[in-house]
Order: sequence, then structure tokens, then C-alpha cells
Amino acid sequence: MTRRIYLAFGALTAMAALAPLTQAHAGTCESLVGQKVGGGTVVSAERMASGQKLSLAGAAALFPIPPAKAAFCRVKARISPVPQSEIDVEVWLPETWNGKFVGTGGGGFSGGLEIAALTLNPIVAKGYAAATTNVGHPAGDSAKWAYKQPEKLVDWAHRGNHVTAQFSKALIAAYYAKPAERAYFQGCSNGGRDALMEAWRYPEDYDAIVAGAPAAPWTRDFTAMPWNIRAQDGPPAVNFSPAKLKLVNDAVMARCDKLDGVQDGVLENPLACRFDPKELQCKANATSDCLSGAEVKALRALYQGPRTRDGRQISTGLAVGGETVEWEGWITGPKAVHRQMSPEFFRWMVYGDETWSIDRFDLERDYAEAVNRVGSIVDSDNPDIRPFLKRGGKLLIYHGWADAALPPGNTINYYNAVRSKAGAKADQVRLFMVPGMAHCAKGPGPSLVDWLGALDTWAQDNKPPERILASKPEDFNAAFMGQPTKTLRTRPLCAWPAVARWNGKGSTDEAANFRCVASK
Repeated sequence: MTRRIYLAFGALTAMAALAPLTQAHAGTCESLVGQKVGGGTVVSAERMASGQKLSLAGAAALFPIPPAKAAFCRVKARISPVPQSEIDVEVWLPETWNGKFVGTGGGGFSGGLEIAALTLNPIVAKGYAAATTNVGHPAGDSAKWAYKQPEKLVDWAHRGNHVTAQFSKALIAAYYAKPAERAYFQGCSNGGRDALMEAWRYPEDYDAIVAGAPAAPWTRDFTAMPWNIRAQDGPPAVNFSPAKLKLVNDAVMARCDKLDGVQDGVLENPLACRFDPKELQCKANATSDCLSGAEVKALRALYQGPRTRDGRQISTGLAVGGETVEWEGWITGPKAVHRQMSPEFFRWMVYGDETWSIDRFDLERDYAEAVNRVGSIVDSDNPDIRPFLKRGGKLLIYHGWADAALPPGNTINYYNAVRSKAGAKADQVRLFMVPGMAHCAKGPGPSLVDWLGALDTWAQDNKPPERILASKPEDFNAAFMGQPTKTLRTRPLCAWPAVARWNGKGSTDEAANFRCVASK
């Protein structure tokens, strides 16, 4: 349960005030039960009052569940696009509607339904109708549900979110007696993969999309995970204790923190930092104040990322500067998520062999098998999204530089490839790299961002965002839940490849004192 909640947090991103609430609902909640619309059947429909307690098992250990922030009709439905599919969906229909619809993505191997009370509540509070889905199977840490179940794999990979969009839009039109004016999708981590899958495979589903830290190159990401573990397991094996990771991070910051003009423990652009862990290598006997030769080798591998014997890069490596942020939880700790999660992919999605383990991992063989067997189903990093852009679609991508779960460099490469393909439509795609942000949120840098609000503004005024405000609250969880907490710092996020630079005057904790400039 703990690992699933950790991964599902990738589906939770901050959402703030947006469009005014204007349109009251036309139908009654109870009358929806049993209706067949958009390929699905409504199983239940319950009116939820503002302030009413919401039940949620999936994230109860991570967050206190807030009460309903607005009155809405909570619809549960089932969609069966093929005989082997049973896709559960929730659609929340606010009593006072702003005329728009938001679909949400999942995290890890799950679709996001188990955390609906967290993800949908703040969206509906702003007047949006919103939906989420289990993409055809119960949430969990394991991918065993995919074993000899090709249709369930397709449901999780892309079909589940597509049919959820179709059903939700039909339900909305029936309930409010008018279709949604605009449809948006947002997701982070696997939800980011979901988002890019929608833009690529189903360009008609949504008008504008937010893709955070996208696991779009799924086969490459999940090949990098066992590579990261094997880089530490050796031989010889190394153990990066928190103290060793701090030693490395301190050296990175000493060399590069001031490159952006502000010494704040955050690298604005890690690509500008020239750091080689060899400078920390022990001169004689290994101690806690230096790195052994094996540790230097392992670190270089983690920063470099997996390469085949002929030098072909499979995935980018980790960015410098985030060693003390998430590395222990995702990569270096005894219960690291990469160590636990990557075997699930190869066991159940690739090989159908429950005995597969990381000690059997071979980069050349296993990457090729993953691509050949499931790549065309699960990967969503095809950069040709011209049909989506042709119909006016907007794509806003973001990724944290301190993300240890998924390498941020892969997202930059995808963005560059999309813009290259897009031609005259390239301005309909924006990427924002977030300094110091961990996987989807948190970290030492300002990471609380109203991504949905930025997308909505862009969709309405048709002006691509060049600068988005990020804040660092004293208590991130409280801020996310809409509770009062002190704001410690604000910074502008700049449309990549621009970066933020302090103007030399005023507080370095205030975004107004920064400008966006070309990265060096």
C-alpha cells in the first residue's frame, strides 16, 4: 500500500482558482442511474453536499481526506469496450458548472480511481466536471493483472482513458443539456504518459492537455530502473548512505549553486553544471568523507543513464543536484521503488514469468524484448502529435529537475522532437522545467503550481505562457489541501529553454525580482 500511495502521488498536482461558476445543472442526479450513454452504464449516482465527508481508502495513509468542497453529483459507471474489459469510472458533476470538463490520469500501474476524493475534489470546487478511472483493474503495487490479459494491458495503456473521455462528455451533455465548451486532461508520472497518449492516439478527446513528469518512454524508463539498481549492486556492490548522498550533493552545490546568481540550494539548470564525482574519490583508504572507486563508477552510471555496448543511449541519466531529494526512496535505499517496481513490468507485462528478477537483467536483451513485445502498446513518446495540434490543441509539459523517479532529460528530448515535427504549430507546445522539484511535486525548490489554471488561461486567450508562478509553502500538504500555510518563496518558471535570473535587486524569495532569459 505504501509504495502505491507514493506512486499515486504523481497524479496529484496543485489546482487553484480558475473560471467563474456560471451554469447550473439541468438534470437530477438520481435520474442518471441505469442510463446508458457514451458506451457506458451508470451504476450509481449520489448527490454530495458541500462539506460532506468523502470516503477514500487509497490515500488515507498519506493525506487526511477533506470534505467535499462543493455540492456535486457523484456518478459511478462501468464501460466494457470489449468482452474482456470492465473499466470503472467516476464522474463528478458540480451543481454549479463552469461549462468545462477535466479528465485526470493515474500513477504507477493504477488509473487514479482510488484517489478520486483527492484529485477531483479541488477541480470540482472550481466548477469543472471531472472524471477518473481504474483503467480496467483494481489499484495495486503489482502488475500481475496484465499476465496473459492483453485487453487489460491495452485498457491500462491507453483505451481506458479514451473511453472515459467519451463516456464523460456524453454524460455531461445529458446531465447539463449542453456539451462541455472545452475538455482538458491533466496527469503526472504515469498520468503524464496517459496525457501524451491522449494527445497522440486520441487527438479528438481533449482541447488542451497538461503532462507532468511523463513516463511516456515507458519501455526506456523501465529499462533504466534495473540499470540503476545493477549499477549499485556491482560487482562490487556499493551502498549510498544518506551521508554519502549529502557529500555528493554538497560538492555539486559548492561547484554550481551560484551559476544562476542565487545561492539557495537549488540548481536553475543542472545541464549547466559540470560535475564529475571523481573529484570526491578517496586518495588512499575509503572514508565517509570521500568516494571509493566503485562509488564513483556507480554515480557516473546513474548520471549517464543506460547505454548499449555500441554506445546507443537508451535513457538519459539523473540530473545532478537532486541527490538528497529523492534518491534514497527511488533508487539507493533498501526498499527503493526502482528495485520493487521494475521487476513487475518485466515479469508480467514483458515476459509473463513470475521468476524474473533484476539479477537476470541484461540491457541489450531486455530492452529489445520490452520494445518488441509491448512498446507499441505502452509507450506514448511518439512526437508526431500534428493531428492534435492541427485542431488547435495545446500541450503544456512540465518536469522537476530533482526528479529521481523518471529522468527529466527524456522529457526535454521528447519536447524537442515534438517541436521539430510540429513546424508552424510548435508554439502550441510549451515545456516548463522546475528547479528543485522532486517527482511531480515537493523538493527544495518552489513546486506548488496551478498547472490547470495556466492551461485554462492559454486555451481561452490563445496566448502561449512564457512565465508561470511557482511557490514554496511552509507545509506543502496543507497548501495542496487548501489549508492556510505560510509561503516561503515564489519564483517564475520560464518556458524552456529560458531560465529564471535574479535581477540583482530585491528579495531572492520574490518572483517579481526575476526575469526569464536564454539559458547558457
